[in-house]
Amino acid sequence: MFACLLAVASSAAVAREYAYSDAHLHYVDFFQETAGMPKLLKAMAENRIEHVMISGVPVAKKWHEDEPKRPRYYAGDDADAYWYSATDVIVAAAVSKLPAEQRQHFHPFLSGFNPNDKNSDAHIQRMLDLYPGLWQGIGEVFTRHDDLTALTSGDTPRANNEAMTRIYHLAAENDLPVMLHSNITSKREKNPLYLAEIEEPLRNHPHTRFIWAHAGTSMEIHRHQTQLTFLLPTLTRMLESYPNLFIDLSWSLLTPYLLDEAGKPRDEWLKLVERFPERFMVGSDVVGRFNKLGKELHSFDPFLDALPEDVARKVARDNFLAILPRSVAME
Repeated sequence: MFACLLAVASSAAVAREYAYSDAHLHYVDFFQETAGMPKLLKAMAENRIEHVMISGVPVAKKWHEDEPKRPRYYAGDDADAYWYSATDVIVAAAVSKLPAEQRQHFHPFLSGFNPNDKNSDAHIQRMLDLYPGLWQGIGEVFTRHDDLTALTSGDTPRANNEAMTRIYHLAAENDLPVMLHSNITSKREKNPLYLAEIEEPLRNHPHTRFIWAHAGTSMEIHRHQTQLTFLLPTLTRMLESYPNLFIDLSWSLLTPYLLDEAGKPRDEWLKLVERFPERFMVGSDVVGRFNKLGKELHSFDPFLDALPEDVARKVARDNFLAILPRSVAME
């Protein structure tokens, strides 16, 4: 009995603690509102979150004249959403007001542009010029995105359209990674219906680093399909084929993919991450509120604990930092 207690105590003594980079955080919500930087800084300090990818939300949800109650989320009613460029100004102001010591922990990504507009690369260049040295990436770019796609005014955005092609060239020229939300399929098709929309840019822009948000999955897809059986083999092939592809594990990948119904890590996903140890990163995908920031990142701990420790620490913190512009890495 004593030996068992000693073993438990010894195991607890060597339990891992991770420092995190949150590779996917929205400073504002779909109404461009935020809990504010003090609460974000507090959540980071309390949860060993050393670095944050900080972005706005590229659309704003309309409170329509015919709706008596203000919606709480983009899916709250049938009113549309519209592209909202001022989201980047909000992010820039919040980061720029920080003292230099705090500012180095934030990595702003530009997102406030219409991915269907071939003028958007010029807008992005203007923002780079207006805030020299601030922006460290582009995204999260909303292309295929469940019901939000249908609710957003204008044409359906695609990751492989001409407007985005111009942006990928600009990203490569400025050494900026691009985070894309591009669903791999629809809510009902049990096949990779939209895979070509993300695979074509990966193939045509080898000098652009792509972060695929949630590997093309979403909670809305899972409500209808539970789990995509083709996701793991598709992802394996893509990681083999495209060294410029990186995977954001946030939001909809933890379950039902990384962990099973009992919360146990799935061996096939552990093997994939071990095979490509520098290509995965964790994120919270919180939207404007930061009270659950620590909970979201710590939820990855069972999966991280099942990886070799050096790989786990890369996924938890280092891989996100490694994808940033070289000028940032050298600071």
